[in-house]
Amino acid sequence: MLTPMPSVALDHWFGRQAHELDEIAAAHASVGGTGPGRRHATSQINAAYTTLLSSQFQAFCRDLHTEAAVALAAGVPQALQATIRLVMTTGRKLDSGNPNGGNIGADFGRLGVDFWPEVESHGRFRAAQRAALERCMLWRNALAHQDFNKPELGGRRAVLLNEVRSWRAPLDQLALIFDEVIRAHLHAALGSSPW
Repeated sequence: MLTPMPSVALDHWFGRQAHELDEIAAAHASVGGTGPGRRHATSQINAAYTTLLSSQFQAFCRDLHTEAAVALAAGVPQALQATIRLVMTTGRKLDSGNPNGGNIGADFGRLGVDFWPEVESHGRFRAAQRAALERCMLWRNALAHQDFNKPELGGRRAVLLNEVRSWRAPLDQLALIFDEVIRAHLHAALGSSPW
């Protein structure tokens, strides 16, 4: 059996976007070193890493959503395709909000998929993956808005490097699962996979 091709969005996530995340990790190592111990000079790099991870995942989700909208629109008569694409993408939460579970689910729901139940029924899904996504978004918002009053932050004002690192693998897994769930949805809706 052939392995299905990934979406362009997934290719970018594991290509260009992963490279940019690796660059900030390397910047952290060059400033703070790689040995044990506290690195006070790197707290702003940790904040930037968190924000970049969030924005890169947002771009992945938005790009995957756009690819799916284009594929679904291609299944209607030519005269309606642009209108259908607009209906599915205009006012997306991922265009102006963070890639938290609610925004992701709402946007992909516009494509006719019961998104989170489909994701959660996927064989490789683990609740810890979604928890990592939500934790990353919690810190992203705290850092971007300088609002550290949420009890979930434990009174801290700085995110730790090991926390940011711990979110990458779960987000990688979610990206793979999202890609497969959307491909399966499009296959069911269109009779073939667009990627």
